Amino acid sequence: MKKSRPPGLQAVSESTMLQQLAIPITAAAQKLADAAADIALSPASERDACYLHAVLCQVGMPRKKTAALSFERTNGAASLLITAGKLWDGRSWVQQQLPYGPKPRLILINLTSTAVATGSRFVDVGRSTREFLERMGLPPQGSEYRSLRRQISSLAACRMQLGGRFGGEIVNLDTQPIHRFNVWVVPDVHQQTLWPGVVELSQEYFDHVRDAAVPLDERAVAALRGTALGLDLYAWLAHRLWRIRDANGVIVPWQAIKSQFGQEYVHLKDCRKEVRSVLRQVLALYSRARVDEVRGGLLLRPSPPPIPRVVVTVR
Repeated sequence: MKKSRPPGLQAVSESTMLQQLAIPITAAAQKLADAAADIALSPASERDACYLHAVLCQVGMPRKKTAALSFERTNGAASLLITAGKLWDGRSWVQQQLPYGPKPRLILINLTSTAVATGSRFVDVGRSTREFLERMGLPPQGSEYRSLRRQISSLAACRMQLGGRFGGEIVNLDTQPIHRFNVWVVPDVHQQTLWPGVVELSQEYFDHVRDAAVPLDERAVAALRGTALGLDLYAWLAHRLWRIRDANGVIVPWQAIKSQFGQEYVHLKDCRKEVRSVLRQVLALYSRARVDEVRGGLLLRPSPPPIPRVVVTVR
């Protein structure tokens, strides 16, 4: 993955070339190229910042649906343990699945970003489900309503344990990030007047995330909203690259990448193929990331973060 020019500009030029040759490109590819062009030509500022907890930048939630009721992932000193919970529906406690896929990531980024920006754990989520979907860049249609309802219910019910090293100390955070959210009792998600309007984050999560928020470029997050792996890789690089002190960089072996991002793959080659493909999209949107493929893994070299560090204090 050697880069001789900024990937954002590369994505633009390749898209333009395909158009000149009358070769059709997909709508997704065009959106990616447009986002890469915007980021390459307009340096990120505070208005472009969104945020995610540092531990969730190092270890992501499940990417695919699973019948398991617990999920654990560790990367160095960072570790995540999620346990699925139950919700009361007025008659009984209903078991919820583990949150998975892009939506829980987008929901937490949206909620965390608003909480960091406003300094309040009471997050305004808009006047309707439709407005919240549009705020996350998702189409307001039936399947999206149902999926959002399932995933936010899973998030609200789950117990999330975050472990990491902060300020030289090992910290354990045991919490439910979403303390109160009543959308699941609404009989019809299309009844906009019943949308609760406010999500209450837990005090523990809110207090901790203010000191452990990693700034991301919301334009890149929006462009990657359809791929959980893309969101994970982007957040990982945004958190990791500027912390590298060795000018020669560090090599992350493919096996370590599989353990971190590809536990669902049986064979290393399948994980490597998927990561390579998605990483190309990520690097198009994070043009200052100095990442190369080398024998046995990926070489990460010191790189500026996607959002200037002066925006927030990042640990």
